[in-house]
Amino acid sequence: MGVPARVTSALAGVVGRGSVRVAPAELETYASDGLPTHHSRPGAVVLPGTREELVRVVQLLAYHRVPFVARGAGTGLSGGALADADAVLISLTRLTRILEVDPANRLAVVEPGVVNTRLTAATEPHGLHYAPDPSSQTVCTIGGNVAENAGGPHCLKYGVTTNHILELEVVLPDGSVTTLGSKHGEPWGPDLVGLFVGSEGMFGIATRITVRLTPLPKAVRTLLADFETLRIAGEAVSAIIGHGFVPAALEMIDRNCIRAVEASIYAAGYPTDAGAVLLVELDGAAEAVVVAEGAEVERLLRACGARTVQVASDASERERLWQGRKKAFGALGRVNRDLFVQDTVVPRSALPHVLEQVDRIALAHGIHIANVFHAGDGNLHPNIAFDSRDPDQLERVERASAEILEVCVAAGGTITGEHGVGADKLRYMPLIFDGDTLGAMRAVHLVFDPDEIANPGKVLPIHACRDWRRAAAGGAPAPMAAAGGGA
Repeated sequence: MGVPARVTSALAGVVGRGSVRVAPAELETYASDGLPTHHSRPGAVVLPGTREELVRVVQLLAYHRVPFVARGAGTGLSGGALADADAVLISLTRLTRILEVDPANRLAVVEPGVVNTRLTAATEPHGLHYAPDPSSQTVCTIGGNVAENAGGPHCLKYGVTTNHILELEVVLPDGSVTTLGSKHGEPWGPDLVGLFVGSEGMFGIATRITVRLTPLPKAVRTLLADFETLRIAGEAVSAIIGHGFVPAALEMIDRNCIRAVEASIYAAGYPTDAGAVLLVELDGAAEAVVVAEGAEVERLLRACGARTVQVASDASERERLWQGRKKAFGALGRVNRDLFVQDTVVPRSALPHVLEQVDRIALAHGIHIANVFHAGDGNLHPNIAFDSRDPDQLERVERASAEILEVCVAAGGTITGEHGVGADKLRYMPLIFDGDTLGAMRAVHLVFDPDEIANPGKVLPIHACRDWRRAAAGGAPAPMAAAGGGA
């Protein structure tokens, strides 16, 4: 068990001894990501400083058949960037160059370790921005966003990461380098960029990422409406979308989260007696049109039961209203020692019912849940505050989390919207996929990674694939082609 010394020595020959970590105290830094319920110390950590070093590292590990896990900023919330003791964790935090900004063609080329907001800061002078904006955007990386197909509040209108990636240079698990897509779009052939984005590091590592840039809106209108109950707020969401509006963002924050925010340094002036608030942002190219839409949305909010509606009068007030939403997870960190951020999706029309069921589950298990989420596309984030040192609390959190996912699937939803499957949601994949479908997914995985050394043990529950079940029952497994790739 563990990474052989000859391998770590060879890695040091590629990146320098100072960029290889093997001491237990150093490895502990990488033993967790943003998910507090999973912990796994890697066998070694390597920090390549250039694209060429990264490629040589993967080639070396492929030669020795040593498993590896790529890691960006470690902000993931599914345990997807954790490595076992027999694997090498490849940290991409030194690959931080913005290689090109091309305003004429509205694109930029970056290395995987570039922080999300740094890219937008570099493109704003050209009147452009990179649209996907996860709440962790001040620290998360573009490479991590690609791996997880990250979303964000403004993805309701602008789309998630996959909608903004034009071309990827990737190093495959065997150490070969290839290019997927093209800088000016992919009008022919299979959508390999779309296949790679969201593959959670199982298909290889993006070395250079070409992103689509979007013009900054010329007009923005931000409204904050507060409601007596979550149900009424949920019904208002359906009313806005049902009337044909597609806001740039439509976010909901419940009472527990509001109170945590207002008790923190991120206080944004949200009413602490509200059952929920909706943050609605409209944008466009014409001020008059956006103002008119804002007035109509305000009328709808009031008709749906909003107690008050605030309209930001300028950029600073808009930033204040957003601060509470963007920093909500930080504020919730004060509630207890650990915070488990769940991620699931339901149809918008199911929001009122599902949110009531989440409240019921919290009461049944005696745990604290606060909701802050992308209401416009039904992407829920129940946040469970707890102390992982208490085995009883941890068990109740796990049971509650499972029940929440089951409720969401029963309502026509799915088990993740933007945080990925990783290690945490392996056990829930059979809730939404049968063995044949999981087998087909594995067949695709094997095309990219036939030796299964890239981020092993994530996303696909091999035991749920059809062939594994047949073998376990004593039958001979069918050939891969006939079995749809089942393991």
